Amino acid sequence: MAKLTNQEIIDSLKEMTILELNELVKAIEEEFGVTAAAPVAVAAAPAEAAATGPTEVSVILKDVGATKVAVIKAVREITGLGLVEAKGLVDKCPSPIKENIKPEEAEEIKEKLMAAGAAVEIK
Repeated sequence: MAKLTNQEIIDSLKEMTILELNELVKAIEEEFGVTAAAPVAVAAAPAEAAATGPTEVSVILKDVGATKVAVIKAVREITGLGLVEAKGLVDKCPSPIKENIKPEEAEEIKEKLMAAGAAVEIK
């Protein structure tokens, strides 16, 4: 069997439906004994708190806007959730997308969600 290039694999993934991609992920998880869930990083407590502002904030999805599908895709990308879980999170507006994260990361997430058409708040 000929070895596929990375571009050939990416091209074949682009042609797959969501259901086919979901089945592929499950097959890969079974075959290699891994999970597609996003790893949870444990942050070390800082030695000194910065006096300039909060060190941890939360990103709250306030309104989906007119492009719900784009917002669901953005939420999936940001959180690593599956399609059903991401849709459920978007449907429950207002809802937290990520909590207790650095302000810089929160700004990046806010930009992605706003580009998708959502209204976002950082608390």
